[in-house]
Amino acid sequence: MADGIETESRKLLGRLRDAMASDDAGQARLDKITHLIASSMGCEVCSIYLFRDEDTLELCATEGLKADAVHETRMKMGEGLVGRVAKRKRIINTPNAPQAPGFRFMPETGEELYSSFLGIPVQRLGEMLGVLVVQSKAAREFSADEVYALEVVAMVLAEMTELGAFVGEGAAMSARHSQAVLIRGTVAQEGVAEGHVWLHEPRVVVSKLVADDPASETARLNEAVDDLRVSVDQMMAMAGGDKDQQQVLEAYRMFANSKGWLRRMEEDIGRGLSAEAAVEKEQSLARARMGQAADAYLRERLSDLDDLSNRLLRILTGQGSNTGAEMPTDPILVARNIGPAELLEYGRSLRGIVLEGGSVGSHAAIVARALAIPLIVHASRVTNDALNGDRIMVDGEQGVVHLRPEETVASAFRDKIAMQAEAQERYASIRDKPAITKCGTRVGLHMNAGLMADLPSLDGSGAEGVGLFRTELQFLVRSQMPKRSELSALYSRVLDAASGKRVVFRTLDIGSDKVLPYMKPNDEPNPALGWRAIRVGLDKPGMMRMQLQALIRAANGRPLSVMFPFVAQFEEYRAARAEMDKTLAREARLGHVLPSQIEVGAMLETPSLAFAPTKFFEEVEFLSIGGNDLKQFFFAADRENELVRRRYDTLNVSFLTFLENIVDRCRETGTPLSFCGEDAGRPIEALCFAAIGVTTLSMRPASIGPVKSMLHRSDLGEIREVIHAARDRGDQSVRPAVMEYLRSQTNEVRRLP
Repeated sequence: MADGIETESRKLLGRLRDAMASDDAGQARLDKITHLIASSMGCEVCSIYLFRDEDTLELCATEGLKADAVHETRMKMGEGLVGRVAKRKRIINTPNAPQAPGFRFMPETGEELYSSFLGIPVQRLGEMLGVLVVQSKAAREFSADEVYALEVVAMVLAEMTELGAFVGEGAAMSARHSQAVLIRGTVAQEGVAEGHVWLHEPRVVVSKLVADDPASETARLNEAVDDLRVSVDQMMAMAGGDKDQQQVLEAYRMFANSKGWLRRMEEDIGRGLSAEAAVEKEQSLARARMGQAADAYLRERLSDLDDLSNRLLRILTGQGSNTGAEMPTDPILVARNIGPAELLEYGRSLRGIVLEGGSVGSHAAIVARALAIPLIVHASRVTNDALNGDRIMVDGEQGVVHLRPEETVASAFRDKIAMQAEAQERYASIRDKPAITKCGTRVGLHMNAGLMADLPSLDGSGAEGVGLFRTELQFLVRSQMPKRSELSALYSRVLDAASGKRVVFRTLDIGSDKVLPYMKPNDEPNPALGWRAIRVGLDKPGMMRMQLQALIRAANGRPLSVMFPFVAQFEEYRAARAEMDKTLAREARLGHVLPSQIEVGAMLETPSLAFAPTKFFEEVEFLSIGGNDLKQFFFAADRENELVRRRYDTLNVSFLTFLENIVDRCRETGTPLSFCGEDAGRPIEALCFAAIGVTTLSMRPASIGPVKSMLHRSDLGEIREVIHAARDRGDQSVRPAVMEYLRSQTNEVRRLP
């Protein structure tokens, strides 16, 4: 039976190839294919359903059901047996369809005559494109060989769909990579940008799907796998003693030498697929399993297999990473994910970045913020939908990506960009003026930085100094620990570029999602609440001491400001401060010039530190509220989790009251206080922070103009009254009341970024 099915499978794939090569229109091809499959499988019915949008399937061709139902029968994801196949990405094989869970009777199709049902997902690299269905009157379960044969056919149908073989009228049969696509993601760096797609990893195009000579295709596959194994061995040798790289490459070697992986691909070739198509079929299955795997370790291993499949496809097709395509002049980078070093190589040439994976606290996000490049993460399917050169618009304010936008959308988006450019021109006129409110309060506006490339923005933005210089970037982009002399030279250049303006250096903030490539990661159930930042520094005092020495030597007699991140209790600050004092004493003994003045502070990112003993507030020389972390811990809402992160407002009365308590404690002890984070750069939030007494704010350079403009037009006393009135009324957030007040004062609120 198996041999017979394999023979029929090869025959059917040959016929499919002929259908694909014909000059028939898309609908005629689909109709011919359903007839071929039904006759080859000995079934009365074969139907092909394709997605007309991301949530709706449409019957596009059928052999055996009523012809009038074509393009009329539609169902949502999860609706009926076909919808369940699509939603679960799993086969349904039942001898009694009407009694199967989820069955939905559709009288317009005439399918009540047929008992047996086999539904196969039509998917490419984990992306669902449709569902292939065969049905028969006889109540029987389809055999494993029949299911296997149809899986191979479904894979070819997916490739044919991708290559545009079924283009016709209607949304379900429109050409792929031609229609407009709206993708919602998560904002990791604000800003808006328009440009053309530049794929970080160009798509491997498999044009040869079916082969007549299984023996020669198997030989090609084995030769390519041998080349792959050699390349993995070479990478192992180059990795040297790097244990983390060795661990990843060991997983690569395990898969490359897996007999089961090779056997499955050889079986697919035996059923009529080309070597390339067999590899991609395995890759699609791995992607599908990866999306369903709850275990992080399993997802990581499946990701390794996916990457290895890509390498094997490039060997078989001869398509290297360099396809000969020229990067557009306005590139917007699209990738599944990207490391910080690779992103830095692109530098400021990028207009924007869109990642399928990533996170708001990832290495890529840190670099994107440093380069002031709009970044969207969690952009589902973007690498499948985008092609090099596609027009793309990135809205880093709303977390939306417009791929191949319609002209009405593009026009509205360009109006938004123009309005922001016009606003920036207005802000340039107040660049050198201090941020003084109508009531006479001066608010210090500082910028966040993390690269030397940021420092030119210090003068151009009107910032009074650098409120946060992230020192971890120099550690994250290297394959080994940087030398003290290298760090000292870098920090010295930062101080030189600041030209006497205050720069606050935050010591190494690693851990959570910022793992050094040369430090063994800990398997922690909740890394954000785990071994990170100051906890790592205190447990590895040698690393902290080396960085403090580099900072002291970089100052070379100039003032120096240093703050420790993620301090949760007084004793942690005392221990870190003691390390600073010991380092200063040692540097003096070695004859190095000490800073003319040194101030040591802490970042308040955990609610616990707000309730530290008064002695802490007296000893610490300045405090900076780390708004991003503090807010997520205050509300117990992970800022990576879209289900909860938008649920809580920064201007929530409870959060503002909490901040006011911190302001009061700092005022009592005379402790300088600032607010650092994304919210500091939002005009309404910045206005409210200043009104409750936080009069030093640190933000991205582009936000300084809008915030300064808002402060110039506002009376903090009046805003404070609005906040207190909202609190007395029991409002959940002060935002509506503040916005209403501003509308009553000026119509310009509509033009706020």
